[in-house]
Amino acid sequence: MAEGYSPKILTGGESKSDDEILAAHDQVRKVSGPGLPGGDDSPLVIMELLQRLRVRDVMRGHNIIAVSRADTMAEAQRLMKLNNISGVPVAEGRRLFGIISVNDIIKALEGGWINDTCQQHMATNLVVLEADMPLAFAIKFFQNYTFGRFPVLNKDRDLVGIVSQRDVTRVLMHELTNEIAKLEGKAIAAPDAPAKSEGALPYYSMRQFMVTRNDLSNAGKAANEIKKMLKDAGIDNKIVRRVAVAAYELEINICIHSLGGSITFILDTEKATVIAKDRGPGIKDVEWACQDGTSTANDWIRSMGFGAGMGLANSKRVADMFDIQSKIPNGTTVMCEFNLTKKG
Repeated sequence: MAEGYSPKILTGGESKSDDEILAAHDQVRKVSGPGLPGGDDSPLVIMELLQRLRVRDVMRGHNIIAVSRADTMAEAQRLMKLNNISGVPVAEGRRLFGIISVNDIIKALEGGWINDTCQQHMATNLVVLEADMPLAFAIKFFQNYTFGRFPVLNKDRDLVGIVSQRDVTRVLMHELTNEIAKLEGKAIAAPDAPAKSEGALPYYSMRQFMVTRNDLSNAGKAANEIKKMLKDAGIDNKIVRRVAVAAYELEINICIHSLGGSITFILDTEKATVIAKDRGPGIKDVEWACQDGTSTANDWIRSMGFGAGMGLANSKRVADMFDIQSKIPNGTTVMCEFNLTKKG
């Protein structure tokens, strides 16, 4: 096989609703039990984790178990049995060439070619994850495919890790345990505990983040920065989660449904405001777009397994005030406001 050979890299599957990111909450509940402390706030805890964590946070990047193209199928079988795994990448250095699965081993045993090289029988139409992708994307890949693990590549297309469903569950459970401890600690705090210093909240601050069309590797970075600003200002965790969810949904919308745009975040003593503004093409039916499961994503985004839902419904659901204005072909502006002070 020529040295210039490289596998065909696929990056997604059949589409599922973007605004069903909460479906991951149900997946986690199967492991963690009926719910988290905090009642109605628990779905936001899950969504926050899926937005904050990246594929690199869950992947196994050290001592990647792999075979070379010249290794035999028998060697691949030995490594799978020894490490109790269902597949191994075919890689040399950090270059990925293919995958050998347990099904390939079974066929090799039945067909009598177990001593053939991995190069002869490896799968070369590969579905991979990128290290900088949000963890929510990885969970969607596991939903869209029956694969037990995915290779992880960096921006240079080097193999940097492997992610299995077990890895995702392990890290999520660790993070959930920390969140449960925080929620329980808050629940047992004395009702007359002193409030945070009033001076922690700035009188006024504003930041703007540019969002590039189809730049999925950076999706969610603005939402994470907004979350950090709120935490630094001493805002209540429940409000922080709600704002972060809306910011994330709107940021993803600009990334995959528009020509690009910006997220503007404004924080004052009374409210937090997230303004998402894109450069087009605009939404023909705004009322329709604000329903669960609606989408204007192009075929390329859908082919990756995303874009089946716009997330406007989630943003509206968590905000105290929601407004959307759209004009074809100029673009769409969405504003979400969150009250920081109790009224009455």
